Amino acid sequence: MAITVEKNVNGIEGLCVITPKVFGDDRGYFMETYNENDMKAEGLDYVFVQDNQSASKKGVLRGLHFQKNFPQDKLVRVISGEVYDVAVDLREGSPTFGKHYGILLSAENKKQFMIPKGFAHGFLVVSEYAEFCYKVTDFYHPNDEGGLAFDDPDINVQWPIPEGMTKDDLILSGKDKVNASYKEYCKEHGVQA
Repeated sequence: MAITVEKNVNGIEGLCVITPKVFGDDRGYFMETYNENDMKAEGLDYVFVQDNQSASKKGVLRGLHFQKNFPQDKLVRVISGEVYDVAVDLREGSPTFGKHYGILLSAENKKQFMIPKGFAHGFLVVSEYAEFCYKVTDFYHPNDEGGLAFDDPDINVQWPIPEGMTKDDLILSGKDKVNASYKEYCKEHGVQA
């Protein structure tokens, strides 16, 4: 098996941290970034239909995003630099609804984060530059986007603000600056905050 899998991280059903086996020598390294057989052997039976990649500079915060009617399972990783990656459980009826988990993903540690459907997702670039890759199980639907405020006090993500920056220096898209609060999300969906 070319991977080790930590399942249900932070007690959240379905969230997994995957560490690939890396074969290295003085020439460099080799690793399998995805092997369907290994994933299935670990109970991670997903059919990915699209690969995405983004590049961002230090201080860019993307999220917290989700698809409303066409949710996606995501397998995410970093191929250059370092990001702090976060998933928030928005699955109605989940015992960990509203709970989050964050992990440092980097080109160096080569860890991957498996985020099932029903989670909001986002990341903050903490290195000078980062390239972020992710596989998804449904196609992107531009009119289906939802978002939660990255700094919502009820979710309380402890983002590691890059050295020399403050929260006010973080770089967000126009849409991410006006994402809903956790309480607004719960009210809209008729769930207990």
